[in-house]
Amino acid sequence: MAPRIELISLSIEMYIRAATQADTHLIFQFIQQKASFDRSIGAYQGTIQTSEAKIQTTIFGPNPFAYVLFAEKHDQPMGFALYGFRYSSFAGQPSIWLDDLYILEKSRSQGAGTALMRHLAQIAFEHNCTHIAWTADARNRLGLQFYHRLGAEIVQQAGQRCYWQWTPLQTS
Repeated sequence: MAPRIELISLSIEMYIRAATQADTHLIFQFIQQKASFDRSIGAYQGTIQTSEAKIQTTIFGPNPFAYVLFAEKHDQPMGFALYGFRYSSFAGQPSIWLDDLYILEKSRSQGAGTALMRHLAQIAFEHNCTHIAWTADARNRLGLQFYHRLGAEIVQQAGQRCYWQWTPLQTS
């Protein structure tokens, strides 16, 4: 069942909101910017194979495979989180897989990443998830410091690829 997320006010200025079909182009732009960032640190050399049409089908079609949140300030996007649910037969519970978390360079260190992660933590709690997991490149030092401050842990590392896990407490 797809989570339905209401517009949540975090402060007078910053909001976290769920993407709508009208955001397809914005999602595509964020994916392109994330890929460019990953290329700049040597974490990605490939070619993006997604498109706005694929995003329409896979995120906003009848059976969505992923969900997107935006952090916004003064109605301007600051960052996005793209995530989905996984299920563990052994645990008998879902978890959240965070595929992308990206904050625009000009918007970093303003709380958008923390706000997105806290919102994901609330979604995880509401869906009885065991944890939130993702990967990050070891060369992304600022990102790694951010994840450590959240309380996340590296559960495995293969070369430059760090596998993270975070079991947040309920947020309010």
